[in-house]
Amino acid sequence: MLRAVFRGIDAVLIFFEEWVLFIAVMAGLISLFVNVVLRYTIHYSLAWSEELIREIIILTTFIGCSAAIRTRSMIRIDALPQMIPRMKKFLDFFSNICVLVYCTIITSLGWKMAAMQMMTHQKTIILRIPLVLLYGILPLMGVLMAIRTLQVMWSDFTAGRELG
Repeated sequence: MLRAVFRGIDAVLIFFEEWVLFIAVMAGLISLFVNVVLRYTIHYSLAWSEELIREIIILTTFIGCSAAIRTRSMIRIDALPQMIPRMKKFLDFFSNICVLVYCTIITSLGWKMAAMQMMTHQKTIILRIPLVLLYGILPLMGVLMAIRTLQVMWSDFTAGRELG
C-alpha cells in the first residue's frame, strides 16, 4: 500500500520536474536564440530576454535540486564513508537528516519572503512578473526536496531490509 503511494507521488513529481525543466530551458533557448539573431542582423537587442534568462536560471536551479535528489546526484562529500565503509549507512542517514533540516528552513524562510512580496506587490523591472512567484519557488523547492529525501530514505530503509 505504502509502496503504491510512493510510486504515485514519484510519478507525479517526475512529470512535474521534467516538464517544468524542459519548458523553461526551451523558452530560455528560444529567447536567447532570437536575441542573438536580432543583435547580429539588425543590431537590436531584446531587454526582456536577459531578464527571462535570469528567472529561468533561478527556476531550473531550484527545481533541479529535487530532481538531483531523486537521481542521487546531489553534491556531497563522501571521503569519510569511503575511508570507513561500515559507517556509510549512518552517514547517509545523517546526510539525509541534514537535507531535511535544510528543507524545513528554506521552506519556512521562503514562505515568509514570498508573503512579504505578496504584501508589497513588487514586480520585475521589464517583464513585470510578480516577485511573489519567484520567491514562491523557495518553499516549493523545499517541499519537493523533502519529499524526494524521504523517498530516498525509504528506499534505503527497504533495501536494507530486503538484503538483511
